[in-house]
Amino acid sequence: SKANSPTSPDESAFMSSIPYLQIVGALRYLADGTRPDISFVVGVLARFSSNPGKLHFELAKRVLRYLKGTIDLQLVYSGSSTSSQLFTTYSDADLGGNLDNGKSTTGYLVTMAGGAISWCSKLQPIVAQSTTEAEFVAAGAAGREIIWMRNILKELGFECKEPSSLYIDNNSSVQVAKNPEHHGRMKHLDLTWFWLRDMVEKKLIAPIHIPTQENPADLLTKPLDAIKFNYFRTMFGLQQMSD
Repeated sequence: SKANSPTSPDESAFMSSIPYLQIVGALRYLADGTRPDISFVVGVLARFSSNPGKLHFELAKRVLRYLKGTIDLQLVYSGSSTSSQLFTTYSDADLGGNLDNGKSTTGYLVTMAGGAISWCSKLQPIVAQSTTEAEFVAAGAAGREIIWMRNILKELGFECKEPSSLYIDNNSSVQVAKNPEHHGRMKHLDLTWFWLRDMVEKKLIAPIHIPTQENPADLLTKPLDAIKFNYFRTMFGLQQMSD
């Protein structure tokens, strides 16, 4: 958090000599291009670019060490997929994970042919008041990506004939998206968030509940233990480069 920013002139002077911005910028380039597994942590580190502290720098170096140890990972599009649809989308959110302002983190992942082609990990623009609300906002962001994917695939000659599945690990959010009568706890949200419900009614998006342990978008919203992290990383299509 911001509490880890410099608290003394000596620490500020030390951090002024550290290329923190350059490190985070390089990490962001990788996170956006080929390494979705570091998107969440890079997003967190970027929040302190204007006034980083020693702890932030140590964590940035830890990410660099992780990349050095996994330098042979690459996104692999094997052509294998458990879905009959052209692409698969997952969304997730934490609740109030940002200690400085109480905002939640949106995460979504789009895979095609067994590998990630689009992903996002960013703070939500509002302070969600419940897990359902945070997940619903994240689902809205994922839904907009779904519509973009459907449009570009149509232009390429691959029109989606059925609703595109959106996997969410919060059943309440699924029900809110499907059923207008469940709007009671969500009616304070800006109307823009109800765009998702319109897309569901038009049968362009189909929200589907999925267990948390099977939702790879979880990796984009919070720190995970090594077992979960490696499992979801594989679901992203990140595999070791073959000799």
